[in-house]
Amino acid sequence: MTLRSDSNFPTATEGLTNARTKIVGNRTGFIADTVITTVRLARGVRTFVARLVTRAAAVVTPLGWVVFAAIPVSLLAGYGFGWVELVVAGFAGIVLVAVAILYLVGRNAVAITLDVAHSRVVVGQEAQGTVVVRNAGIGRTLGVTVEIPVAHGLAEIAVPSLARGAESVQRFAIPTRRRGVVAVGPARTVRADPIGLVRRELVWTGTSELFIHPRTIGIPSMSAGLVRDLEGTPTRDLSNSDIAFHALRDYQPGDERRNIHWKSTAKTGTYMVRQFEQTRRSHIVIALSLASTDYATEDEFEMAVSVAGSLGSRAIREIRDVSVVVSEKTPEFAARKVFAVRSLSTRSRERLLDELAVVEAAETAIAITDIARVAGNEVAGVSVAFLICGSAATPTELRAASTKFPAGVEVIAVVCDPDAAPKLRTAPGLSVLTIGYLEDLPKSLARVVAA
Repeated sequence: MTLRSDSNFPTATEGLTNARTKIVGNRTGFIADTVITTVRLARGVRTFVARLVTRAAAVVTPLGWVVFAAIPVSLLAGYGFGWVELVVAGFAGIVLVAVAILYLVGRNAVAITLDVAHSRVVVGQEAQGTVVVRNAGIGRTLGVTVEIPVAHGLAEIAVPSLARGAESVQRFAIPTRRRGVVAVGPARTVRADPIGLVRRELVWTGTSELFIHPRTIGIPSMSAGLVRDLEGTPTRDLSNSDIAFHALRDYQPGDERRNIHWKSTAKTGTYMVRQFEQTRRSHIVIALSLASTDYATEDEFEMAVSVAGSLGSRAIREIRDVSVVVSEKTPEFAARKVFAVRSLSTRSRERLLDELAVVEAAETAIAITDIARVAGNEVAGVSVAFLICGSAATPTELRAASTKFPAGVEVIAVVCDPDAAPKLRTAPGLSVLTIGYLEDLPKSLARVVAA
């Protein structure tokens, strides 16, 4: 067999656009190979230096970079100008760097686990995390510092020296002063020199989330009596099948045979079928305003979120059709206001409170009147509508909001005002509840039922 080289194919390099052809073209021979080898070596050195710089940047602190830069400057200036002090400072810096590097050598032979006892708590309720550090090595470990990021803060735990197989259980508090979602972790150990020239972090765990729910209050079933009173009430909408009989009419193609009224058919000689009135089935709408213009203080908004959570939780517990909606926000650079609402999950009480934990008031959110208009148009079959806002919403705005729902819908506005005494005002198609504390809500709803 005869071996054939590229020289036997004059067009072997035509159209080739790899790195070699870009550097030396179609040239071959010793010089071309030397150029290619040099380029390869330069790329390898550049990759090695880049990795070294990346690793150094990950462990060297800003103070460390200052010391590293000061060492050659001190030595050159000291020897150049004959300043012994600068020479001493330069060598002192070298000693400090050498000692700092020793702190980075090795790895802690430990195993760390992070656990958050509960994934959901109520605002203000005590919450704790647990860190378990176990010596997984064959010898005794030195003491380590474990850092756990908690929201925007940092929990530092000093773990003492551990014998082989021993473990240390440390607990730390998680702040729950305000509702929201708190990210806990990851747990990491820190190796650093006493001066702070270098710092190496080792991540041991993942991140856990803690949902801090708004405070809610139990609402007795009697407070939902207004919903039950509406169920089964006939409406003016006619239906071919329901429970409220309306009248008889002539049979039309497509009517169900089970609705034929045989006695009337026998008397008239033509088929007659029953006509029904469509009865109302309760569908509750809970509309929470996120417009900061509807609230005088932040406490009013927090109370409003708690009211929405309390009403929604009760409706979900009673397995009712419920829609919980909040204001949509207009984007910062939008040309027009966005008239829309966002529906929260009502699949379970926990899912609803999870989403209420992260709602925030905003100046660009639509106000209570616009929420009522959108909800009245988008949510079908509404029987009871709760409009939740603060004391900044005027009576005129609340009356206007109540008119956005179809006739026959029971509209209840809940005004959250910590400075006011609980009271009830009624108007045709509208009940306005003013509460000063969340605990006022059950009694106020009971007054609506009795009214």
